[in-house]
Amino acid sequence: MSSSVVNGGVSFWYAQDGFPGPREPLPGDTSADVVIVGGGYTGLWTAYYLIKAAPSLRIVVLEQKFCGYGASGRNGGWLYNGIAGRDRYARLHGKDAAVRLQRAMNDTVDEVIRAAGEEGVDADIHKGGVLEVARTPAQWGRLKAHHEQELSYGETDRELYGARETAGRVRVSDAVGSSWTPHGARIHPVKLVTGLAEAVEAQGVTIHESTPVTEIRPRHAVTPYGTVRAPYVLRCTEGFTASIKGQRRTWLPMNSSMIATEPLTEEQWAAVGWAGRETVGDMAHAYMYAQRTADGRIALGGRGVPYRFGSRTDNDGRTQAETVEALREILVGMFPALARVRVEHAWSGVLGVPRDWCATVTLDRSTGLGWAGGYVGSGVATANLAARTLRDLVRHDSGQDGRTELTELPWVGHKVRKWEPEPLRWLGVQGMYATYRAADRRESVAPGAESSRLARVADRVAGRG
Repeated sequence: MSSSVVNGGVSFWYAQDGFPGPREPLPGDTSADVVIVGGGYTGLWTAYYLIKAAPSLRIVVLEQKFCGYGASGRNGGWLYNGIAGRDRYARLHGKDAAVRLQRAMNDTVDEVIRAAGEEGVDADIHKGGVLEVARTPAQWGRLKAHHEQELSYGETDRELYGARETAGRVRVSDAVGSSWTPHGARIHPVKLVTGLAEAVEAQGVTIHESTPVTEIRPRHAVTPYGTVRAPYVLRCTEGFTASIKGQRRTWLPMNSSMIATEPLTEEQWAAVGWAGRETVGDMAHAYMYAQRTADGRIALGGRGVPYRFGSRTDNDGRTQAETVEALREILVGMFPALARVRVEHAWSGVLGVPRDWCATVTLDRSTGLGWAGGYVGSGVATANLAARTLRDLVRHDSGQDGRTELTELPWVGHKVRKWEPEPLRWLGVQGMYATYRAADRRESVAPGAESSRLARVADRVAGRG
Protein backbone atom coordinates (compact mmCIF):
# COMPACT_ATOMS: atom_id res chain seq x y z
CA MET A 1 0.00 0.00 0.00
CA SER A 2 1.36 3.41 -0.98
CA SER A 3 2.45 5.65 1.87
CA SER A 4 0.33 8.41 0.28
CA VAL A 5 -2.88 6.55 1.14
CA VAL A 6 -4.66 8.00 4.20
CA ASN A 7 -5.50 4.89 6.18
CA GLY A 8 -8.29 5.22 8.71
CA GLY A 9 -9.13 8.56 10.26
CA VAL A 10 -12.63 7.04 10.69
CA SER A 11 -13.45 7.49 6.97
CA PHE A 12 -12.80 9.46 3.80
CA TRP A 13 -16.12 11.21 4.32
CA TYR A 14 -14.58 13.32 7.10
CA ALA A 15 -11.62 14.42 4.95
CA GLN A 16 -13.27 17.53 3.51
CA ASP A 17 -14.68 19.23 6.60
CA GLY A 18 -12.95 17.36 9.43
CA PHE A 19 -14.64 16.04 12.52
CA PRO A 20 -17.60 17.93 13.98
CA GLY A 21 -17.10 20.01 17.09
CA PRO A 22 -17.41 17.89 20.24
CA ARG A 23 -20.59 17.90 22.30
CA GLU A 24 -20.47 17.71 26.08
CA PRO A 25 -20.58 14.30 27.77
CA LEU A 26 -23.32 13.42 30.22
CA PRO A 27 -22.72 15.60 33.32
CA GLY A 28 -24.32 13.19 35.80
CA ASP A 29 -27.52 11.37 36.67
CA THR A 30 -30.59 12.69 34.90
CA SER A 31 -34.03 11.68 33.68
CA ALA A 32 -35.88 11.89 30.38
CA ASP A 33 -38.99 10.64 28.64
CA VAL A 34 -36.93 8.69 26.11
CA VAL A 35 -33.23 7.85 26.16
CA ILE A 36 -31.66 6.70 22.90
CA VAL A 37 -28.37 4.81 22.95
CA GLY A 38 -26.38 5.48 19.78
CA GLY A 39 -25.86 8.62 17.73
CA GLY A 40 -25.98 7.14 14.25
CA TYR A 41 -28.76 7.12 11.68
CA THR A 42 -31.12 4.92 13.69
CA GLY A 43 -30.81 6.87 16.92
CA LEU A 44 -30.93 10.30 15.31
CA TRP A 45 -33.82 9.50 12.99
CA THR A 46 -35.72 8.06 15.97
CA ALA A 47 -35.13 11.24 17.93
CA TYR A 48 -36.15 13.29 14.88
CA TYR A 49 -39.49 11.59 14.33
CA LEU A 50 -40.33 11.43 18.03
CA ILE A 51 -39.70 15.12 18.61
CA LYS A 52 -41.63 15.98 15.45
CA ALA A 53 -44.59 13.94 16.68
CA ALA A 54 -44.43 15.20 20.30
CA PRO A 55 -42.35 18.39 20.70
CA SER A 56 -42.76 18.33 24.50
CA LEU A 57 -40.86 15.06 24.89
CA ARG A 58 -37.55 15.16 26.80
CA ILE A 59 -35.27 13.08 24.60
CA VAL A 60 -31.63 12.32 25.40
CA VAL A 61 -29.22 10.70 22.92
CA LEU A 62 -26.07 9.06 24.32
CA GLU A 63 -23.16 8.45 21.93
CA GLN A 64 -19.89 6.74 22.93
CA LYS A 65 -17.68 8.78 20.52
CA PHE A 66 -19.38 11.36 18.32
CA CYS A 67 -22.45 11.25 16.11
CA GLY A 68 -21.52 9.44 12.92
CA TYR A 69 -18.47 7.65 14.34
CA GLY A 70 -19.84 4.21 13.45
CA ALA A 71 -21.37 2.86 10.26
CA SER A 72 -23.36 6.05 9.68
CA GLY A 73 -20.11 7.90 9.00
CA ARG A 74 -18.28 5.13 7.15
CA ASN A 75 -20.75 3.45 4.78
CA GLY A 76 -20.74 3.43 0.99
CA GLY A 77 -23.44 6.08 0.64
CA TRP A 78 -26.08 3.74 -0.78
CA LEU A 79 -29.54 5.05 0.07
CA TYR A 80 -31.53 2.18 -1.42
CA ASN A 81 -34.49 -0.11 -0.90
CA GLY A 82 -32.76 -3.34 0.11
CA ILE A 83 -33.73 -4.90 3.43
CA ALA A 84 -32.24 -7.89 5.25
CA GLY A 85 -34.46 -10.90 5.87
CA ARG A 86 -37.33 -10.24 3.46
CA ASP A 87 -37.51 -13.81 2.12
CA ARG A 88 -37.54 -15.26 5.63
CA TYR A 89 -40.35 -12.89 6.59
CA ALA A 90 -42.28 -14.07 3.52
CA ARG A 91 -41.98 -17.66 4.77
CA LEU A 92 -42.90 -16.75 8.35
CA HIS A 93 -45.71 -14.27 7.73
CA GLY A 94 -46.79 -14.76 4.12
CA LYS A 95 -45.81 -13.11 0.86
CA ASP A 96 -48.23 -10.19 1.26
CA ALA A 97 -46.57 -9.15 4.53
CA ALA A 98 -43.13 -9.19 2.89
CA VAL A 99 -44.48 -7.17 -0.06
CA ARG A 100 -45.73 -4.54 2.40
CA LEU A 101 -42.28 -4.40 3.96
CA GLN A 102 -40.65 -3.99 0.54
CA ARG A 103 -43.05 -1.22 -0.47
CA ALA A 104 -42.29 0.58 2.78
CA MET A 105 -38.59 0.37 1.92
CA ASN A 106 -39.23 1.72 -1.59
CA ASP A 107 -41.02 4.71 -0.05
CA THR A 108 -38.26 5.19 2.52
CA VAL A 109 -35.73 6.26 -0.11
CA ASP A 110 -37.96 9.22 -0.99
CA GLU A 111 -38.74 9.90 2.67
CA VAL A 112 -35.05 10.39 3.50
CA ILE A 113 -34.67 12.73 0.53
CA ARG A 114 -37.79 14.63 1.57
CA ALA A 115 -36.79 15.00 5.23
CA ALA A 116 -33.24 16.05 4.36
CA GLY A 117 -34.60 18.71 2.02
CA GLU A 118 -37.11 19.93 4.61
CA GLU A 119 -34.35 20.33 7.21
CA GLY A 120 -31.92 21.97 4.79
CA VAL A 121 -29.44 19.09 4.96
CA ASP A 122 -27.28 19.08 1.81
CA ALA A 123 -25.97 15.51 1.67
CA ASP A 124 -24.90 15.45 -2.02
CA ILE A 125 -27.99 13.35 -2.77
CA HIS A 126 -28.44 12.21 -6.36
CA LYS A 127 -31.26 9.77 -7.12
CA GLY A 128 -29.75 7.78 -9.96
CA GLY A 129 -30.99 4.39 -8.82
CA VAL A 130 -29.02 1.20 -8.20
CA LEU A 131 -27.31 -0.78 -10.98
CA GLU A 132 -26.34 -4.38 -10.14
CA VAL A 133 -23.94 -5.83 -12.71
CA ALA A 134 -23.17 -9.42 -13.73
CA ARG A 135 -19.67 -10.19 -15.08
CA THR A 136 -19.76 -13.99 -15.50
CA PRO A 137 -22.39 -16.45 -16.76
CA ALA A 138 -23.03 -17.65 -13.20
CA GLN A 139 -23.52 -14.07 -12.01
CA TRP A 140 -25.86 -13.45 -14.94
CA GLY A 141 -27.96 -16.43 -13.89
CA ARG A 142 -28.15 -15.12 -10.32
CA LEU A 143 -28.94 -11.63 -11.54
CA LYS A 144 -31.87 -12.75 -13.69
CA ALA A 145 -33.26 -14.77 -10.79
CA HIS A 146 -32.79 -11.76 -8.49
CA HIS A 147 -34.52 -9.50 -11.00
CA GLU A 148 -37.53 -11.82 -11.27
CA GLN A 149 -37.72 -12.09 -7.50
CA GLU A 150 -37.78 -8.31 -7.10
CA LEU A 151 -40.59 -8.10 -9.65
CA SER A 152 -42.52 -10.67 -7.61
CA TYR A 153 -42.31 -8.34 -4.60
CA GLY A 154 -44.02 -5.59 -6.58
CA GLU A 155 -41.04 -3.67 -7.92
CA THR A 156 -42.53 -3.29 -11.39
CA ASP A 157 -40.35 -0.31 -12.30
CA ARG A 158 -37.14 -2.39 -12.23
CA GLU A 159 -35.38 -2.90 -15.59
CA LEU A 160 -33.15 -5.71 -16.92
CA TYR A 161 -30.34 -4.79 -19.34
CA GLY A 162 -28.05 -6.73 -21.61
CA ALA A 163 -24.37 -5.98 -22.18
CA ARG A 164 -24.92 -3.05 -24.57
CA GLU A 165 -27.50 -1.31 -22.39
CA THR A 166 -25.30 -1.83 -19.33
CA ALA A 167 -22.33 -0.22 -21.08
CA GLY A 168 -24.58 2.71 -21.94
CA ARG A 169 -24.86 3.41 -18.22
CA VAL A 170 -21.49 2.29 -16.82
CA ARG A 171 -18.71 0.65 -18.83
CA VAL A 172 -17.80 -2.22 -16.52
CA SER A 173 -15.29 -4.62 -18.04
CA ASP A 174 -16.76 -8.01 -19.04
CA ALA A 175 -20.28 -6.99 -18.01
CA VAL A 176 -22.83 -9.33 -19.58
CA GLY A 177 -25.88 -7.61 -18.14
CA SER A 178 -27.37 -5.69 -15.25
CA SER A 179 -30.54 -4.91 -13.33
CA TRP A 180 -31.52 -1.35 -12.43
CA THR A 181 -33.99 -0.03 -9.88
CA PRO A 182 -34.96 3.63 -9.50
CA HIS A 183 -35.29 3.17 -5.72
CA GLY A 184 -31.78 4.27 -4.83
CA ALA A 185 -29.63 7.35 -4.44
CA ARG A 186 -26.04 8.33 -3.87
CA ILE A 187 -25.41 10.28 -0.67
CA HIS A 188 -22.52 11.70 1.34
CA PRO A 189 -22.95 9.72 4.58
CA VAL A 190 -21.31 12.22 6.94
CA LYS A 191 -23.14 15.23 5.58
CA LEU A 192 -26.40 13.39 6.25
CA VAL A 193 -25.56 12.28 9.79
CA THR A 194 -24.07 15.62 10.91
CA GLY A 195 -26.96 17.55 9.39
CA LEU A 196 -29.44 15.26 11.09
CA ALA A 197 -27.73 15.70 14.47
CA GLU A 198 -27.91 19.48 14.10
CA ALA A 199 -31.57 19.27 13.10
CA VAL A 200 -32.63 17.26 16.16
CA GLU A 201 -30.68 19.53 18.50
CA ALA A 202 -32.38 22.55 17.00
CA GLN A 203 -35.73 20.96 17.88
CA GLY A 204 -34.81 20.41 21.53
CA VAL A 205 -33.19 16.96 21.66
CA THR A 206 -30.17 16.70 23.98
CA ILE A 207 -27.12 14.88 22.61
CA HIS A 208 -24.27 13.80 24.87
CA GLU A 209 -21.12 12.56 23.10
CA SER A 210 -18.04 10.82 24.53
CA THR A 211 -20.53 8.96 26.73
CA PRO A 212 -20.32 5.16 26.34
CA VAL A 213 -23.30 3.21 27.64
CA THR A 214 -21.98 0.18 29.49
CA GLU A 215 -25.27 -1.37 30.53
CA ILE A 216 -28.92 -1.13 29.54
CA ARG A 217 -31.62 -2.32 31.88
CA PRO A 218 -35.33 -1.52 32.21
CA ARG A 219 -35.72 2.28 32.36
CA HIS A 220 -31.97 2.82 32.90
CA ALA A 221 -29.03 3.59 30.60
CA VAL A 222 -25.82 3.32 32.63
CA THR A 223 -22.65 5.24 31.71
CA PRO A 224 -19.37 6.00 33.54
CA TYR A 225 -20.64 9.54 34.11
CA GLY A 226 -24.07 8.79 35.45
CA THR A 227 -27.34 7.03 34.70
CA VAL A 228 -30.20 8.29 32.57
CA ARG A 229 -33.60 7.11 33.78
CA ALA A 230 -36.49 7.06 31.33
CA PRO A 231 -39.68 5.09 30.68
CA TYR A 232 -38.21 4.12 27.29
CA VAL A 233 -34.62 3.08 26.60
CA LEU A 234 -34.00 2.50 22.89
CA ARG A 235 -30.86 0.66 21.79
CA CYS A 236 -29.69 1.89 18.37
CA THR A 237 -26.10 0.65 18.36
CA GLU A 238 -25.95 -1.67 15.28
CA GLY A 239 -22.38 -3.02 14.86
CA PHE A 240 -21.27 -1.75 18.29
CA THR A 241 -23.98 -3.63 20.20
CA ALA A 242 -21.50 -6.25 21.46
CA SER A 243 -19.79 -3.63 23.66
CA ILE A 244 -22.85 -3.40 25.93
CA LYS A 245 -23.11 -5.72 28.93
CA GLY A 246 -24.98 -8.90 28.05
CA GLN A 247 -25.10 -8.20 24.30
CA ARG A 248 -21.85 -9.75 23.05
CA ARG A 249 -23.61 -12.51 21.10
CA THR A 250 -26.67 -10.52 19.99
CA TRP A 251 -25.44 -9.09 16.68
CA LEU A 252 -22.14 -9.96 15.08
CA PRO A 253 -20.03 -6.89 14.11
CA MET A 254 -19.24 -7.67 10.47
CA ASN A 255 -16.35 -5.68 9.05
CA SER A 256 -16.54 -3.90 5.71
CA SER A 257 -13.75 -1.88 4.07
CA MET A 258 -13.61 0.89 1.50
CA ILE A 259 -11.24 2.87 -0.69
CA ALA A 260 -11.66 6.25 -2.37
CA THR A 261 -9.67 7.26 -5.44
CA GLU A 262 -8.24 10.61 -6.35
CA PRO A 263 -10.63 12.77 -8.42
CA LEU A 264 -10.89 11.40 -11.96
CA THR A 265 -10.18 13.56 -15.00
CA GLU A 266 -12.80 14.25 -17.67
CA GLU A 267 -11.01 11.80 -19.96
CA GLN A 268 -11.13 9.07 -17.31
CA TRP A 269 -14.83 9.62 -16.72
CA ALA A 270 -15.38 9.46 -20.47
CA ALA A 271 -13.76 6.01 -20.44
CA VAL A 272 -15.89 4.85 -17.50
CA GLY A 273 -19.22 6.48 -18.35
CA TRP A 274 -21.40 6.58 -15.23
CA ALA A 275 -23.13 9.84 -16.20
CA GLY A 276 -26.27 8.77 -14.33
CA ARG A 277 -24.38 8.50 -11.04
CA GLU A 278 -26.10 5.25 -10.13
CA THR A 279 -24.79 3.33 -7.17
CA VAL A 280 -23.12 0.23 -8.63
CA GLY A 281 -22.80 -3.27 -7.22
CA ASP A 282 -22.05 -6.71 -8.59
CA MET A 283 -23.41 -10.24 -8.23
CA ALA A 284 -20.27 -11.84 -6.80
CA HIS A 285 -20.79 -13.89 -3.64
CA ALA A 286 -18.26 -11.62 -1.86
CA TYR A 287 -19.84 -8.60 -3.45
CA MET A 288 -18.61 -5.05 -3.97
CA TYR A 289 -20.45 -1.71 -3.85
CA ALA A 290 -19.43 1.63 -5.31
CA GLN A 291 -20.53 5.18 -5.99
CA ARG A 292 -19.40 8.17 -8.04
CA THR A 293 -18.89 10.85 -5.42
CA ALA A 294 -20.00 14.46 -5.77
CA ASP A 295 -16.36 15.57 -6.08
CA GLY A 296 -15.59 13.15 -8.90
CA ARG A 297 -14.02 10.12 -7.19
CA ILE A 298 -14.93 6.48 -7.05
CA ALA A 299 -15.61 5.14 -3.56
CA LEU A 300 -15.66 1.33 -3.57
CA GLY A 301 -16.09 -1.22 -0.83
CA GLY A 302 -16.11 -4.92 0.02
CA ARG A 303 -15.71 -7.25 2.98
CA GLY A 304 -11.91 -7.34 3.55
CA VAL A 305 -11.27 -9.02 6.92
CA PRO A 306 -14.88 -9.87 7.75
CA TYR A 307 -14.73 -10.37 11.52
CA ARG A 308 -12.40 -9.88 14.47
CA PHE A 309 -12.20 -12.48 17.22
CA GLY A 310 -14.39 -11.79 20.24
CA SER A 311 -16.63 -9.29 18.38
CA ARG A 312 -13.94 -6.64 18.58
CA THR A 313 -14.31 -3.49 16.49
CA ASP A 314 -11.60 -1.55 14.67
CA ASN A 315 -9.54 1.39 15.86
CA ASP A 316 -10.82 4.45 13.97
CA GLY A 317 -11.12 2.65 10.64
CA ARG A 318 -7.55 1.56 10.00
CA THR A 319 -7.45 -1.13 7.28
CA GLN A 320 -4.97 -3.88 6.43
CA ALA A 321 -2.74 -3.25 3.42
CA GLU A 322 -3.80 -6.48 1.71
CA THR A 323 -7.45 -5.43 1.95
CA VAL A 324 -6.67 -2.09 0.31
CA GLU A 325 -4.82 -3.86 -2.49
CA ALA A 326 -7.66 -6.35 -2.96
CA LEU A 327 -10.18 -3.52 -3.31
CA ARG A 328 -7.92 -1.74 -5.76
CA GLU A 329 -7.74 -4.94 -7.82
CA ILE A 330 -11.53 -5.03 -7.95
CA LEU A 331 -11.58 -1.39 -9.08
CA VAL A 332 -9.06 -1.95 -11.88
CA GLY A 333 -10.68 -5.23 -12.88
CA MET A 334 -13.96 -3.42 -13.39
CA PHE A 335 -12.39 -0.34 -14.99
CA PRO A 336 -9.06 -1.22 -16.65
CA ALA A 337 -8.71 2.36 -17.93
CA LEU A 338 -8.14 3.42 -14.29
CA ALA A 339 -5.04 1.28 -13.77
CA ARG A 340 -2.94 4.36 -12.96
CA VAL A 341 -5.49 6.09 -10.74
CA ARG A 342 -4.26 6.60 -7.18
CA VAL A 343 -6.12 5.41 -4.12
CA GLU A 344 -6.11 8.32 -1.66
CA HIS A 345 -8.05 6.96 1.30
CA ALA A 346 -8.89 3.59 2.88
CA TRP A 347 -11.04 2.81 5.91
CA SER A 348 -13.19 0.15 7.58
CA GLY A 349 -16.28 -0.07 9.77
CA VAL A 350 -18.66 -2.62 11.24
CA LEU A 351 -22.29 -3.46 10.54
CA GLY A 352 -24.67 -5.52 12.64
CA VAL A 353 -25.54 -9.09 11.60
CA PRO A 354 -28.18 -11.14 13.48
CA ARG A 355 -27.84 -14.93 13.48
CA ASP A 356 -30.65 -15.30 10.91
CA TRP A 357 -29.61 -12.19 8.90
CA CYS A 358 -32.96 -10.46 9.53
CA ALA A 359 -33.28 -6.77 10.39
CA THR A 360 -35.66 -6.15 13.30
CA VAL A 361 -37.52 -3.50 15.30
CA THR A 362 -38.83 -4.29 18.79
CA LEU A 363 -40.35 -2.59 21.82
CA ASP A 364 -40.91 -4.61 25.00
CA ARG A 365 -43.91 -3.01 26.66
CA SER A 366 -43.22 -4.59 30.04
CA THR A 367 -39.69 -3.13 30.36
CA GLY A 368 -39.71 -0.07 28.10
CA LEU A 369 -36.69 -1.49 26.28
CA GLY A 370 -36.62 -1.13 22.52
CA TRP A 371 -34.11 -1.72 19.78
CA ALA A 372 -33.67 -1.63 16.03
CA GLY A 373 -30.90 -2.83 13.75
CA GLY A 374 -29.27 -5.89 12.28
CA TYR A 375 -29.32 -4.25 8.87
CA VAL A 376 -26.58 -6.47 7.37
CA GLY A 377 -25.17 -3.63 5.28
CA SER A 378 -28.43 -2.09 4.07
CA GLY A 379 -28.83 0.40 6.89
CA VAL A 380 -28.76 3.84 5.28
CA ALA A 381 -32.42 3.68 4.31
CA THR A 382 -33.53 0.88 6.64
CA ALA A 383 -32.51 2.94 9.68
CA ASN A 384 -35.06 5.57 8.68
CA LEU A 385 -37.89 3.05 8.38
CA ALA A 386 -36.83 1.48 11.68
CA ALA A 387 -36.83 4.89 13.38
CA ARG A 388 -40.34 5.74 12.20
CA THR A 389 -41.47 2.32 13.38
CA LEU A 390 -39.91 2.85 16.83
CA ARG A 391 -41.70 6.21 16.99
CA ASP A 392 -45.04 4.53 16.32
CA LEU A 393 -44.36 1.74 18.81
CA VAL A 394 -43.47 4.21 21.57
CA ARG A 395 -46.48 6.41 20.90
CA HIS A 396 -48.83 3.42 20.76
CA ASP A 397 -47.39 2.06 24.02
CA SER A 398 -47.88 5.43 25.71
CA GLY A 399 -51.51 5.50 24.59
CA GLN A 400 -51.18 8.40 22.17
CA ASP A 401 -51.74 6.52 18.91
CA GLY A 402 -53.15 3.19 17.83
CA ARG A 403 -51.55 0.64 15.59
CA THR A 404 -50.15 1.93 12.33
CA GLU A 405 -49.11 0.43 9.02
CA LEU A 406 -45.52 0.46 10.25
CA THR A 407 -46.17 -1.34 13.53
CA GLU A 408 -47.87 -4.14 11.56
CA LEU A 409 -44.85 -4.83 9.34
CA PRO A 410 -43.49 -8.38 9.74
CA TRP A 411 -40.07 -7.39 11.11
CA VAL A 412 -41.63 -5.87 14.25
CA GLY A 413 -40.99 -8.03 17.32
CA HIS A 414 -38.98 -10.63 15.41
CA LYS A 415 -36.92 -12.85 17.71
CA VAL A 416 -33.68 -14.59 16.81
CA ARG A 417 -31.22 -16.79 18.67
CA LYS A 418 -27.80 -15.54 19.67
CA TRP A 419 -24.56 -16.22 17.83
CA GLU A 420 -22.39 -19.13 18.91
CA PRO A 421 -19.67 -18.52 21.52
CA GLU A 422 -16.03 -18.17 20.49
CA PRO A 423 -14.11 -19.69 18.85
CA LEU A 424 -17.04 -21.16 16.90
CA ARG A 425 -18.23 -17.68 15.91
CA TRP A 426 -14.85 -16.66 14.48
CA LEU A 427 -14.27 -19.98 12.74
CA GLY A 428 -17.71 -19.93 11.16
CA VAL A 429 -17.47 -16.41 9.75
CA GLN A 430 -13.91 -16.84 8.49
CA GLY A 431 -14.87 -20.11 6.84
CA MET A 432 -18.00 -18.63 5.32
CA TYR A 433 -16.22 -15.77 3.55
CA ALA A 434 -13.28 -17.92 2.52
CA THR A 435 -15.81 -20.21 0.85
CA TYR A 436 -17.60 -17.31 -0.87
CA ARG A 437 -14.29 -16.05 -2.27
CA ALA A 438 -13.38 -19.55 -3.44
CA ALA A 439 -16.75 -19.75 -5.18
CA ASP A 440 -16.09 -16.45 -6.96
CA ARG A 441 -12.66 -17.64 -8.08
CA ARG A 442 -14.07 -20.89 -9.39
CA GLU A 443 -16.77 -19.08 -11.35
CA SER A 444 -14.23 -16.71 -12.92
CA VAL A 445 -11.72 -19.35 -14.08
CA ALA A 446 -14.23 -22.04 -15.07
CA PRO A 447 -17.23 -20.01 -16.21
CA GLY A 448 -20.52 -21.81 -16.36
CA ALA A 449 -24.16 -20.89 -16.19
CA GLU A 450 -24.68 -22.22 -12.65
CA SER A 451 -23.48 -20.76 -9.35
CA SER A 452 -20.73 -22.62 -7.56
CA ARG A 453 -21.92 -25.21 -5.06
CA LEU A 454 -19.40 -23.76 -2.62
CA ALA A 455 -21.63 -20.69 -2.20
CA ARG A 456 -24.55 -22.88 -1.18
CA VAL A 457 -22.34 -24.49 1.47
CA ALA A 458 -21.44 -21.03 2.79
CA ASP A 459 -25.10 -20.02 2.86
CA ARG A 460 -25.89 -23.02 5.05
CA VAL A 461 -23.04 -22.18 7.43
CA ALA A 462 -24.24 -18.60 7.64
CA GLY A 463 -27.88 -19.41 8.26
CA ARG A 464 -28.93 -17.12 5.41
CA GLY A 465 -32.12 -17.46 3.44
